Amino acid sequence: MAEVLVYVDHVDGAVRKPTLELLTLARRIGEPVAVALGSGAENTAAALAEHGAVKVLTHDAAEYADYLVVPKVDALHAAYDAVSPAAVLVPSSAEGKEIAARLAVRIGSGVITDAVDLEAGAEGPVATQSAFAASYTTKSRISKGVPVITVKPNSAAVEAAPAAGTVEALAVSFSDKATGTKVTSRTPRESTGRPELTEAAIVVSGGRGVNGADNFSIIEGLADSLGAAVGASRAAVDAGWYPHTNQVGQTGKSVSPQLYIASGISGAIQHRAGMQTSKTIVAINKDAEAPIFDLVDYGVVGDLFEVVPQLTEEITSRKG
Repeated sequence: MAEVLVYVDHVDGAVRKPTLELLTLARRIGEPVAVALGSGAENTAAALAEHGAVKVLTHDAAEYADYLVVPKVDALHAAYDAVSPAAVLVPSSAEGKEIAARLAVRIGSGVITDAVDLEAGAEGPVATQSAFAASYTTKSRISKGVPVITVKPNSAAVEAAPAAGTVEALAVSFSDKATGTKVTSRTPRESTGRPELTEAAIVVSGGRGVNGADNFSIIEGLADSLGAAVGASRAAVDAGWYPHTNQVGQTGKSVSPQLYIASGISGAIQHRAGMQTSKTIVAINKDAEAPIFDLVDYGVVGDLFEVVPQLTEEITSRKG
């Protein structure tokens, strides 16, 4: 069975959920070989093996932390040469898409970004994508070279499938361009205790209808009752009511949770582009003609300042 390279997204050895989803998809088309780089790479082996990795290639060097992207591309290229895989899968983050694009150029292959599903095909892996704000679903495959595919978080269920997970050191030679862009400083993001927006199973977002930064506490209360991440529309972000890092939409982050709750959001096409692939969508808006109601599974016509606190109270009481 052909091997499939899976680029591992981890933090000091703690494997992030999108990588475990990639292993599920990789098993559909071959045997997953994970590539873990940087500090704590060897500590990823147990989690990766539990979810289907037959082999874990690891390499640690200061370059991965001190410089941007290129050292990781060099390492993934080295893994590609060592394995000769049937496909390369990368998490569809901003960094992941840059790594995938650079690798595809180097190996002379096509690249597919933001896939939401993956299946085996007679002529190679077939990727499913959502196009034009999820108005269309497309299926495509790479016609030249080895497919390099980035996959959106929450596109597949995480499934345990114990495998050997043999750890092997990866030999990497960095190119001259690897040290071209140096990281001069880092500022840790303040933790809210909530899930990462792009990885969360549930997202609760607020928009212009929240009418102020202080009122976002209502949105946060509902999110916390559900163990959800908090999102915001561009209107709310531009008004300074919530950080840009939480913006959902065409110029923000793209999310695909199991449940998306939009409160006080009209449903402009720019926002829909970032959340329309959510599995279940609920909208709360006092305007019955708001465009958001055209795409929801459940809609509540009402004042969010009345509906959201009642919903939060009901969820909390049921959990209690």
